[in-house]
Amino acid sequence: MFETLGLTHLTAPQAAILFGLALGVLFGLLAQRTRFCLRRAIAGAPAERRPAAGIWLTALAVAILGSQGAVAAGWVSFEAHRLLAGDLPWLAIVTGGLMFGIGMILTRGCASRLTVLSGQGNLRALVVLAVFAIVAHATLKGVLAPLRMTLGQATLPLGGTLPGPAPLWAAALAVAALAVALRSGAGWRLLAGAALLGALVPLGWVGTGLVLQDDFDPVPLESLSFTAPWADALFFTIAASSIPANFGVGLIGGTLLGALVAALAFREFRWEGFEGPGQMGRYLAGGALMGAGGVLAGGCSVGAGLAGVPTLGLAALAALGSIVAGGLIGRALSDPSSSGSAAPAARPQATPAA
Repeated sequence: MFETLGLTHLTAPQAAILFGLALGVLFGLLAQRTRFCLRRAIAGAPAERRPAAGIWLTALAVAILGSQGAVAAGWVSFEAHRLLAGDLPWLAIVTGGLMFGIGMILTRGCASRLTVLSGQGNLRALVVLAVFAIVAHATLKGVLAPLRMTLGQATLPLGGTLPGPAPLWAAALAVAALAVALRSGAGWRLLAGAALLGALVPLGWVGTGLVLQDDFDPVPLESLSFTAPWADALFFTIAASSIPANFGVGLIGGTLLGALVAALAFREFRWEGFEGPGQMGRYLAGGALMGAGGVLAGGCSVGAGLAGVPTLGLAALAALGSIVAGGLIGRALSDPSSSGSAAPAARPQATPAA
């Protein structure tokens, strides 16, 4: 379809970078205002867990309905997508999901939330994301790749997708998610923002899978994701003359920009850093776990969860379930003072001398 748009000054891959940038700006704006984060729904302060879950599930419901609607209209097809592979690499997915879930508890934010926090001045989040990207790249193509390939050899021939009619599964999952969301106590403005955020998922699928398709210069079918895009963005930044930008690089840059604009507009931008070596060590360990875990699981809480589940692939559902399980394990093992979305730990009050 791309060749019919008359954009003779751009190739399809170049247009994909700009599309990723635009999609990222919208995601950054909406995620900053709604505080969109799966970790908050699992291990945030007790009073914020249900509203945070409502926000996340509203976005998921809209993403499912929109993505499967695009499939029904014949605009996109997930048949060849990696999340729908017939042999399910269950050991890699479960191991990676658990690692990612525990890691996001240690860092007090999933990869998408940390990207938004980086845009509003949180230097802790930015450092963690650098570690996240390096370890993800090492797991994809570096010293940790043998581990990924070894775990990936344990497979189950489950067929790739949920059995039965896709429209029925999509409706059932969306209705269940919305039923929980509407009872979560989240305000209607937050739920509306979450719905708009969820709509970015099918927009990404249709943009890369239909609008930007060019037989002579193909663009991969992609939507919102933060694991591989962060690895690409890091290495594009340091080696742009030899590593070209792509949709994911645009998405990361746009998310940072969108979050920055929202933070400045609502006067929420502020510089934050590590409070000590203990906190720094915990955050870096969490970033490493998320980097390796995101690759093994096939994506992060957004790539395998928010954007992956709408494909109705068993791999995505297993990954999201494992990430949630890892988050619950991390919450059970963590110090109670670690609750709060990327908030600094409370300082103990000095006791006056007797």
